[in-house]
Amino acid sequence: MQRLTDLDRAAYARDGYLCLESWLAADWVDRLSAVADRFVERSRSLTASTPDILLGPGHTPDRPMLRRIPQTVAFDPLFEDFGLRGPLVDLAEDLLGPDVRFHHSKLNFKSAGGGEEIRWHQDIPFWPHSNYAPLTIGVYLCDVDADMAPMGVFAGSHRGPLHTLRDAQGVWTGALSDDEAARLDGAQLRWLSGPRGTVTVHNCRVVHGSRANLSPRMRPLLLHTYAPCDAIPLTRIMDPVKFGNVIVRGGPPAYARFDAEPCPMPPDWGAGDYSSIFSVQQEKLG
Repeated sequence: MQRLTDLDRAAYARDGYLCLESWLAADWVDRLSAVADRFVERSRSLTASTPDILLGPGHTPDRPMLRRIPQTVAFDPLFEDFGLRGPLVDLAEDLLGPDVRFHHSKLNFKSAGGGEEIRWHQDIPFWPHSNYAPLTIGVYLCDVDADMAPMGVFAGSHRGPLHTLRDAQGVWTGALSDDEAARLDGAQLRWLSGPRGTVTVHNCRVVHGSRANLSPRMRPLLLHTYAPCDAIPLTRIMDPVKFGNVIVRGGPPAYARFDAEPCPMPPDWGAGDYSSIFSVQQEKLG
């Protein structure tokens, strides 16, 4: 594993994100891709989503359209080993300190020829914690170029305002409003392309999203969210999920650490009520 440099840590503190090209060893990428391919093949026999495979609009056996494998660590032993004990845990420790909690994981597919747009949003209003240290680490399982809807981030937006992800009537949409999005500084937008094995890191307050994937190539992005153990989850969103909120490095905190700035809260989905950002945004915004 490549350890982060002081310059990397300074860039993360300043910009709220990192894009580490070809960071993950090819052997890991090969094995993770093989598991992802097996899920795609299984999806061909499905006509509706299952707990481990969320289908997208227009899915057919000949043209699989997958949205997501939720909580990947719960559905395959290689995914479990990678997310709970693999090199991403070392990377999380490098940025968060010695005591690290795994929050959740997912594999977003962005299927070819129509993988859905993810509108601009921040992560922390989906799953509030007592402070704003949680981060998400992504792994590109294939080469991702500008045509494949790479993730876009607004550099420095983690130091900007928190957004409620609700419309003018207070209805949860899971996205910034059009007015809020219009106020983003376009000069700070960075599209995170890279070869397979590229790893992205973004803080939970960074505004990010991605366009629809209109290319003929699927864009699988494997995502894991980690937090320092003193960042205490404030909702029940992960309560019923296997391995949700487990400590993967170090030990439990002696004290919870609270940020002074209040965090917007999501709807009270309860245990198991939340599906995915895809369904939330598409249902509310179309």
